[in-house]
Amino acid sequence: MNKKRWIAVLIAAGLLVVSLVSSSLTQPQEEAQMGSLNSWLYGDEEMTPVVLEEGSSTDRIVKLSVDGAIASGGSSGLFSSEGYNHEDFLKQIEAIEADENVSGIFLEVNSPGGGVYESAEIANLLNNVRTERDLPMYVSMKNMAASGGYYISAQADKIFATEETVTGSIGVIMSGLNYSGLLEKIGVEDTTVKSGALKDMGSATRPETEQDHAVLQAYIDNAYNRFVKVVSEGRNKSEDEVKKVADGRIYDGVQAKEAGLVDEIGFPTDALAAMREDLDLQDAELIEYSTSSTGFGNTWFGAKLAELQGLQASETSQILSLLESLGTAESPRAMYLYGGE
Repeated sequence: MNKKRWIAVLIAAGLLVVSLVSSSLTQPQEEAQMGSLNSWLYGDEEMTPVVLEEGSSTDRIVKLSVDGAIASGGSSGLFSSEGYNHEDFLKQIEAIEADENVSGIFLEVNSPGGGVYESAEIANLLNNVRTERDLPMYVSMKNMAASGGYYISAQADKIFATEETVTGSIGVIMSGLNYSGLLEKIGVEDTTVKSGALKDMGSATRPETEQDHAVLQAYIDNAYNRFVKVVSEGRNKSEDEVKKVADGRIYDGVQAKEAGLVDEIGFPTDALAAMREDLDLQDAELIEYSTSSTGFGNTWFGAKLAELQGLQASETSQILSLLESLGTAESPRAMYLYGGE
């Protein structure tokens, strides 16, 4: 056994000892000791400003970035991987509320959308913070800002997209499969026991009934109408005007501008320059919030263990994680998501 594997074994043994010690503790000793252990391993996470462009620290523009599918259950801890982290993003918005030097929000979006709840959660929190602080917000759409990606952008004072940006896809989808016919052909029977006719609606193992479809369609329609209302209020259009362009289709940046869904064509640098010029923020400091932690586990331990074992999330594990967050054929979920699951 080489040196690296010996070190890995020793680390694993150390974790086992910690686990055995913690299991032997009694209440309230256990709670106190485990709290100390967690603090030692993971530290106390807090949002700290990182300066991206120098300027006046009393006149700040905060850059927020949504990069990836908008889903709960972001990654954290020893084996975290890069990507969109919903809980972390919400904490960044909350940090704006506590930072009295913030004068504006610059939101970059590169997302196909995601969960109905998560998209609404972002939009609602942004709206609350902006209303309370009277903060302007500019949005720069990058490669994609579709469905939920557009939902969280719609309330901005000005939206920029490139000619190549994929946006729009205003609507709701609940993807699913039904293989009950196949099961019948091969002699497999669904023996689900349920308390009511609709308890297993959306099931992949029995034929969909008209009642199933009607209930699910009404649910989707309600979510769609909420989406339309958000766009209507954000873009100063009537709901009827929005519905004319909100049939689920995608637009490139130029088409989106013609449809009144974006304001200007440009890249993030163009959007930021316009924000500075329009709002007299030429001398403002550009920052972003970063999660800082002094925990031993999040610094040395996690890095070393990942280095020794070569632990990197594979494409397969990332896809499985996304499916777990967004729903599966067995548990379909309404999504503000371009292209379904």
